Amino acid sequence: MLHIKSFTFNPFQENTYLAYDDQGEAVLIDPGCHNSQERSELEDFVLSNKLKVRNLLNTHCHIDHVLGNAWAKNRFKIPLWIHEKEIPLLKSVEVYAPNYGFQGYESAEADHYLEVGQEFRVGEESFKILFVPGHAPGHVVFYHEKSNQCIAGDTLFRGSIGRTDLPGGNHPVLLEKIKTQLFTLPEQTIIYPGHGPATNIAFEKKSTIHL
Repeated sequence: MLHIKSFTFNPFQENTYLAYDDQGEAVLIDPGCHNSQERSELEDFVLSNKLKVRNLLNTHCHIDHVLGNAWAKNRFKIPLWIHEKEIPLLKSVEVYAPNYGFQGYESAEADHYLEVGQEFRVGEESFKILFVPGHAPGHVVFYHEKSNQCIAGDTLFRGSIGRTDLPGGNHPVLLEKIKTQLFTLPEQTIIYPGHGPATNIAFEKKSTIHL
């Protein structure tokens, strides 16, 4: 069974996720923790549940989703995985982070690159990597087919979609990818977004009038 624990971190109210199996094998996704209190909250959950964090994944590399990358890599001794098209976005965070008040931002380089269609192991479970650009050029989502759970980053929210006015954004592309990659998933699929509450495909097909 795959368990998903969410945390809401940083001034952007970003959702950070821990996904783990029944044996405690875990991956950390989009760590937005940027201060000691937030990092302690995540670490305390890992320790109290005896989780073994093996990998760090980014759905995409906007600042609010990567603030905890360097800390997580160092604390858990784990590699960072991103889509190769996100390299410029990840590198740019170091330049503009002070403009958002994150004076102490520490950058972290990717160790490996995610491949579309790849099965990414989480202990006895696995995510399928789906490519859903538009909000960011290399945006991926992580779909667990057995339980119909999807960690979707900033592609699809409850009643809305990701913004496309940031560098690398493309509104028509995002709409098309939501239709072909997300709305083709089973309607009971739970969507865990990068911000706000969880939703599901059936609800979004009815409520997301943009599509």
